[in-house]
Amino acid sequence: MNRRLADCWTRRAFLGGFGVMGAVGLLSGRAAPAAEPPETSTIRLAKVPTICIAPQYVAEELLRLEGFRDVQYVRKETGAEAYRALAAGEIHFLTQAVGATVLLQLDAGDPVVVVAGIHVGCFELFATDRIRTIRDLKGKTVSLGELRSGRHAFLVTVLTHVGLDPVRDVNLLVHPPREAMRLLAEGQIDAFVGFPPEPQELRAKQIGHVLVNSTLDRPWSQYFCCLLVASREFVAKYPVATKRALRAILKAADFCALEPEQAARLLVDKDYIKNYEYALQTVQELPYRTWREYDPEDAIRFYALRLHEAGIIKTNPQKLIAQGTDWRFLSELKKELKG
Repeated sequence: MNRRLADCWTRRAFLGGFGVMGAVGLLSGRAAPAAEPPETSTIRLAKVPTICIAPQYVAEELLRLEGFRDVQYVRKETGAEAYRALAAGEIHFLTQAVGATVLLQLDAGDPVVVVAGIHVGCFELFATDRIRTIRDLKGKTVSLGELRSGRHAFLVTVLTHVGLDPVRDVNLLVHPPREAMRLLAEGQIDAFVGFPPEPQELRAKQIGHVLVNSTLDRPWSQYFCCLLVASREFVAKYPVATKRALRAILKAADFCALEPEQAARLLVDKDYIKNYEYALQTVQELPYRTWREYDPEDAIRFYALRLHEAGIIKTNPQKLIAQGTDWRFLSELKKELKG
């Protein structure tokens, strides 16, 4: 289905009263056939305070259509809590940043497996006016929410891209994002790695300027930022359920791309995010349909090479890919959900 026709059908669905999930069904193909129901009717996903993983939330009703009668979103206050919950089997699926969180879990041997790419971009590096280029960060202070995180991994790739040493050439500090944004506004730090909805708020308040936008700037814009990661035990025990869950989330990604206003409203109405404008900006800016075009293996290789060189992970990229990925469901769904 071409974009123009998909848009038309989507609008018709809303005007005809189908609602969000009816529109998704129209633009992304029919619901799963009755044959081969999921081996389990329960699925658990993380609920964390971030916007960019919108498809994970938009997918709720689609998951029910796929046969999951009990769809649970388990509240976690931080990404780190969610990663631990996934490794422990407390949750079954989680969209997370490839750069450090996915790679650190795979490097540590956690029982998780990557099953798809979700979107490109979301990290942005903001700086004060006294920093005009990435190389100007040499000897300066950069704030991160936490070390060995997605923010940290993104910064490592940015610095190494221009020949700076991420350990020796910059002074890394750890602050809660809200505090880091205040310090940036006051000029007490030189730069901050932001993650939605932080970049949206910084732009709205005209704090600092963007040095690097991973959605727009190469090479980061050529690779997935966030991947869908599953509990290895869930995938092994429930392959039909895994495929059905992935189908629901990928359909939801299509919906986010074609109807960002409706997706953003759903995020606010279901209390995944408070600010509609920030939610809308994020969903509009992120290229959610790239799951069809980009190779998630390339993203793992890109980030793993740089984190391996920086000494953050020990395992080489090819071993991580061989042991920590399963693309069979994605390959099948790319054929089924052509559009």
